[in-house]
Amino acid sequence: MSDERVSDATLRELLARVHRRLGQAGSVDPGSRKLLTELVGDVDRALARDSARASGGAAGAHAHRLESLAVRFEADHPGLAEVIREVIDALVKAGI
Repeated sequence: MSDERVSDATLRELLARVHRRLGQAGSVDPGSRKLLTELVGDVDRALARDSARASGGAAGAHAHRLESLAVRFEADHPGLAEVIREVIDALVKAGI
């Protein structure tokens, strides 16, 4: 991704890719699957709020939790880990 700000549409597409990858990864433990689903829901709700960009501080909290999940998925689900890292990058660039 480039250094310019990321659009909501790009973030939504990345979230859709996370959902698709998660659906394809049948062996993800239930706790990780639940946490990732909750985080994606949090990001989706942040995108829906007009004030999300103004508040800004959520990016660090989500990025840290998403990175922890990416590390857990790296060996068994590298495609999912890659998409999670793309989401992290997009969230930081979007200021969410």
